Amino acid sequence: MSEKPVLGVLLGNSAGVGPELVAALAVQNYYKDYCHPVIIGDLRMFEHALKVIGTDVPHYVVSDPSECDWDRGFPIIDLKNQDPALVPYGKAVEYCGKSDLEQMDLAIELCKSGKIEGFVFGPFHKGAMKMAGMHVESEHTYLAEKFHVTTPYGEINMMDDLMTVRTTSHIPLKDVSANLTEETLREAITLGEITGESFGSKPRMAVAALNPHCGEFGLTGREEVDIIAPTVEKVVMETGWNVSGPYSADTLFIRALNHKEFDVVVTLYHDQGQIALKLVGFERCITVAGGQPYPIATCAHGTAFDKVGTATATTTSFERAVKAVSRMAVAKRQRNA
Repeated sequence: MSEKPVLGVLLGNSAGVGPELVAALAVQNYYKDYCHPVIIGDLRMFEHALKVIGTDVPHYVVSDPSECDWDRGFPIIDLKNQDPALVPYGKAVEYCGKSDLEQMDLAIELCKSGKIEGFVFGPFHKGAMKMAGMHVESEHTYLAEKFHVTTPYGEINMMDDLMTVRTTSHIPLKDVSANLTEETLREAITLGEITGESFGSKPRMAVAALNPHCGEFGLTGREEVDIIAPTVEKVVMETGWNVSGPYSADTLFIRALNHKEFDVVVTLYHDQGQIALKLVGFERCITVAGGQPYPIATCAHGTAFDKVGTATATTTSFERAVKAVSRMAVAKRQRNA
């Protein structure tokens, strides 16, 4: 990348491994190949994480990204809101959830003002953020409200170059069929297209089947006949997007993962894609905030409360999140040139 983007790097939930991940990549000097990082969080938490790791890196406080000089070390916007002595490590509490929201709020404003081009965040904790007053289901909805998003948005799971998009997500399995409609499937396909294009190219999309053996022409279920196939045909006819299906889910991921036939798989319920990606490469999975106006991603493994303070949390997923957001930022810049 000839022009490295300026990205926010949020420490994430203080009770989790986020600060350690951010600090570890600074120690490894990983960011330099992909972006100009602006660390956002409490300076004391960053320095605490460095002590956990057992080393140090040059860093300094700035009040605005315009003050950054990466030759001096790592710039930090200090929110001064997390005292390491008051953080109950490994637990979800309002105190840390409040900081999660404040980090996100600042990053959103910096994106809107053009001072950063996107951001990657250490794992937040949804429960802690709700304790602190987040009134929506997840950070993805929170971001969409703050950015005034009107097009489809949501959590995109990604491993290497393969993305999965969910038609339904956090609902009981018994309710999936009732929530599988032309509208919800169109939204998922649209989100797959939008997110695929955000990486710089038109994606090859496949839609999974819901029933065994792709429904066997209605013998084992009619969703494929009545909803999925007709919706895919309509979308192709109306948009020209490279989307096909439905494909039996028990073989689709072999084609997508082993034979690299697809860039995006549209799944119909939460675990249909999660099991496949996490089984093959759990540590390589990331979560992309699909449909947002700025590139945003995080590691897929969450706060990892059981590893806090041990310096044993693997950085692989967070590394890939940094790389993905950097790639998306460059692609966006090229589209807007």
